[in-house]
Order: sequence, then C-alpha cells, then structure tokens
Amino acid sequence: MDAKQLRETVDELFKRRSQFMLLNQEIAENFYPQRADFTVRKEIGDEYMPDLMTSYPILVRRDLGDQFSSMLRPTDKDWFHTVPRDSDRETLDAKRWLERATNIQKRAMFDPAAKFTRATKEGDHDFATFGQCVISVRLNRDANALLYRCWHLRDVVWKENEEGDIALIGRKWKPTYRDLDRLFGAKNHSKIAEQVRKKPFDETTCYHIICEADMYNDEAKRKPYWSIYYDCENEHLIEAVPVYNREYAIPRWQTVSGSQYAFSPATIVALPDARLIQSMTYTLLEAGEKATNPPMIATQDAVRSDVSIYAGGITWVDQEYDERLGAALRPISQDTSGIPIGMDMIRDSRMLLHEAFYLNKLNLPERGPEMTAYEVGQRVQQYIRSAMPLFGPMEDDYNGALCELTFDILMRAGAFGSTLDIPASLRGADIQFRFESPLHDAIEEQKGHKLLEVKALIAEAMAMDNSAITVIDANTALRDALSGIKTPAEWINDEDTARMLNQQNQAAAQAQQVLGMMQQGSDVAATLSKVTNEA
Repeated sequence: MDAKQLRETVDELFKRRSQFMLLNQEIAENFYPQRADFTVRKEIGDEYMPDLMTSYPILVRRDLGDQFSSMLRPTDKDWFHTVPRDSDRETLDAKRWLERATNIQKRAMFDPAAKFTRATKEGDHDFATFGQCVISVRLNRDANALLYRCWHLRDVVWKENEEGDIALIGRKWKPTYRDLDRLFGAKNHSKIAEQVRKKPFDETTCYHIICEADMYNDEAKRKPYWSIYYDCENEHLIEAVPVYNREYAIPRWQTVSGSQYAFSPATIVALPDARLIQSMTYTLLEAGEKATNPPMIATQDAVRSDVSIYAGGITWVDQEYDERLGAALRPISQDTSGIPIGMDMIRDSRMLLHEAFYLNKLNLPERGPEMTAYEVGQRVQQYIRSAMPLFGPMEDDYNGALCELTFDILMRAGAFGSTLDIPASLRGADIQFRFESPLHDAIEEQKGHKLLEVKALIAEAMAMDNSAITVIDANTALRDALSGIKTPAEWINDEDTARMLNQQNQAAAQAQQVLGMMQQGSDVAATLSKVTNEA
C-alpha cells in the first residue's frame, strides 16, 4: 500500500469504531467525567456532568486507577528487573551488567523531562475505565531524554494481524502549524510555511501511522516497522521512516474474539449499578427534601401572603377565617417509611460497585500470630488467585511493553555503554523484565513457606536417619533464596570464588585439626616424660 491507501485504511478504522465510542462516552459520563469527550466537544471551563446525583462510581474508579501505580510501580522500591529469558545465560557477570542497565533505565524513565509519571497516571485511569490505554515512548525533540505521552483513546485506532498482534496503529494528531514547522521543516507541504507566517497557532489535522514493514514497501532495511506522518488537509506525505520498534504501548485488559479493542471488566460489570445508584440517590434526595420541607396545603382566600416556610418566615392569614373549619395552612402528611429501605438499597449498590472494581481484593490477607505456616500459606494462595486477573494483564502488556520499548530505545541510543562491554553470555540473548508487586511478593512468600515446610520435614526425617540432611543442596538453596529477595549481584561471590573459599576454609580446618592433634601428642609425650622422671 502507498501512503494514501494507508490513510484511507485509517479513515475506515475510525468510521467502523463510531458505535464503540458511544459506549466509551456512556462509561466516561458515569465513571470518568473528565474523559467524557468521545462524542461531544468539551470547552475549557465546562462543568463535568452536572446531572450526576452521587460521586460514588467516580470514587471507586479513582481508587482503582490510583492503586495501579502504588502497587505496580512504587517509587520507594525497584519495581522492575532486567533478566535474560534463558535463565542459563544469567551468569554473575550478566547479573552485574543487567543491574547496571536497570539502574540506568530507571533514572532515564523517572527523569522529569521524560514525563513518565504523568503519562502512566493518565494511562492508569484510562486502563481502569476503558480497559486499554495508549502511551508512546520515544526520544524527545533534542534526543537528550525520553518522552512519554498518553494519548486519548478517541484519537487512536489499531488493527491486528493474523496472529492477534497489533500490526497497524493510526493516531489522529492536531498539531499547530508552528509545531509542524519545528518538527519537519522543509518536509512539510509548501502551504505550511505560509500558514506559519499568518496563523502559527491554528491547528491542522495529521495522521501518525505505525505499520508492519510489508504493509508499506520493501525498503525497510530489515527494520520491522514504518513510521509515517501524513498531512490530511493537504494530502501530503510528510515523512516515512523505517523504525525498529512500534513506539506505542497499547495494553489491553480483557479482550473478546472478533474485536481488536478491549474493555474494562470493572466498568462493564458496574455500569448498570452506576445508573441505578444515580436514580436511587435522586429519589432519596427528593424524599428527604419532602420530609424536611414538606409540600403545603393552603385554604383559598384565607392565606393573604406567600407561604414562607423558611426559618423565621411569616405567612399572613385572614383574621376573619374560622380555624374550626380546619387550619388555613398545613403540611401534606408524608410516609417516610421507605427511606430506610432506600438507604439499604444504596448500601448494597455501593458494595457491588466496590467489588466490581476489585477494591476488596487489593489488600494482602491479614495474619495473626496464632496462625500456622500452613494457614498463612492457604490465605496467600487465595489472594494470588483473586489478584491474578488484575495484576496479570498489567504486568505483561502494560509495564512489560513500556519497559521493553524503553530498553530498546536506550540500547540503540548507546545509553548502556559500548556493546563490547556486554558479557558474552548476554550477546544475542532475548531480554525480558521481572516485576515487583504484591502478587509477586506473595508468590515469593510462598517459596519461603515451602522452604520452612522442607526444613520441618528434614528435621523429622533426621530423627530417624541423620543422612537425610544430604538430600538438600544447601548452597543452591541459599543462592535461590538470595536471588528471590533481590540481593545485589555485587554482594554475592560467583560459584568458582565460593568453591575456592570453601576449599581454603576446609584446608584451614584440616590444618587446625592437625595442629590440634600435634598439640595433643605433645601434651601426651610431656605427661609420659614427667611420669617417667618421677618414677
């Protein structure tokens, strides 16, 4: 396909997705009013959804979105580690190089110029609400720092290939003429320079298209993707460059066959309850207002002024009116017995919303001092089963995609130093990322409980046979345990050094034993000599 055909393909993808945007608009109006501009245009200063009666659906969505960063990307710990996919390549030299690379990558990601925290914060709430988000990773304009941007789902479409991977991404972009001129200069259409002089801050419409290499032409020079910028207003190809990576990370929470777009299981489940709780809240507010400020019955011609039912108000009544005929002004009696039932119904809806957003599954299970290791282990296993649907997609498709894109960009930019410094065991290796989260902490804790169970079994077995201790390789177990708690590789001796030190310790122990025997023999000889002399 040429650039114009790619542009037409992206246009068609936007057209087919129009019904999906209506669903996202409905979800946003109930859970994320700030993003409720999928099908309507919001002006700066417009009030967000003034018709909502309660903010509880917004609060539970906010809590879930905020939990993602605190649980999966905590700033007070190293939440990702670079490791080779083939564990046999993970020598001690490889661990040291990867630890250094991890530290460099972390500093680059959290550089204020990179805007990583801002982009992921926006992405977290899109992910919680709509089940997907779009974050781009690239070098900034000056190529001296990374740049992360979260894009509105309204402006991005994508298409899968035959294997279910995203093969084509199209982003609708509205840059100013000034921005286009700064970024592409002479590559722009000739009309852009004129617009820069006349109206530099007016917007135009462009597409940024990322596609697999064989979709565009065969001149990608073995690079897997093309990055294409297209000026839609002037029907002009601005730039087409082969690239090594896809630039956009598009994590998807829960997908269904037949659609390249995902959804949030939290909001899909909670949407009926969100609508219901708004209606119930309105009814209860109206009932409460009637109970405290009831409607009044006034006798015609007896009441001579407006009814003033506010504090300190006076209502004038004709002095000739006979009160024996009934009060000239009286409230309509109200039956408020249904209000407690309504409050119970709202509490039930709140509980369902709380569960729909997994907020009852985010805390690690409590444990008491009286619990056995088995009981704690069973609770942790239950937590893992409950939390896996939440953490699994985010670690692989979200954090993993961002880290892999970042690592690839930094590696090609030379941020990790010369490729000649890479240990031989890592050259050509496939690199992956291992993440820290409450889920992984729980899994590692399970390994600790298993070790305690093994220790108890060995102790029981040794009561019958002392040779049972030889079943366990203590050195290997210790290395695995140190690796499990992420002990820095610089602190650990490699196996050859440990073997040499062990041999030295054994030799020293043997020498000490020989000296002890010699001392003992000397003492015996001295004793015999003394006894002989006395005799």
